[in-house]
Amino acid sequence: MKTLGNIIWFIFVGLASWISWIMTGIILCITIVGIPAGKQCFKLATLSALPFGKDAQLNFEKHPILNVIWVILFGWEFAVSYAFSALIFAITIIGIPFAKQCLKLAKLSLLPFGAEIVAGA
Repeated sequence: MKTLGNIIWFIFVGLASWISWIMTGIILCITIVGIPAGKQCFKLATLSALPFGKDAQLNFEKHPILNVIWVILFGWEFAVSYAFSALIFAITIIGIPFAKQCLKLAKLSLLPFGAEIVAGA
């Protein structure tokens, strides 16, 4: 099921999401100050391309100051867009698994510093 879900996800959502995270990461890595945030964008790009079968373990305590700065500057926009996408997907029964993946990505895009992507749900 996760292979089929990843294929459908990549066609309709994953490719555009992956490109947006990669482009954001490249733009942030242009400056020396933005390199840590750019690295988090690349981490999010790997999960956003094929999210089925992966989970995100958050650890806010590892980098609280960086997470707060991220939320203020970038995170809330990405989290709101994923939450809105989850709402749209949840309208239909077929879209509920995709809504769950959007909520997973919203959680990770809100607090990416210290988070790890692991095999799981």
